[in-house]
Amino acid sequence: MVSPEDPDGPELLLEPNADYPAMKALREVLAEDGIPITSFAVDDVQAEYERLQKLGVIFTQEPFSQGGPTTAVFDDTSGNLLQIVELKKGA
Repeated sequence: MVSPEDPDGPELLLEPNADYPAMKALREVLAEDGIPITSFAVDDVQAEYERLQKLGVIFTQEPFSQGGPTTAVFDDTSGNLLQIVELKKGA
């Protein structure tokens, strides 16, 4: 997958793993514990959160910060939790 805004930019390759027992078990445990399977950096978590919500994305954690990075977590509808993260400027 590539971004339509930057087709020559970073690519994301998704590997099918539905039949691999260890990966299935890992995904299930991570989701049960609320741990994202991966993170994606964004410039503005709040703006991306609002944009994705308007598209119907269901978040399990609203934008949150404890003085460090701001994060938000959503369900990808395949049983995985994904996180968006905004690093503090200059970090």
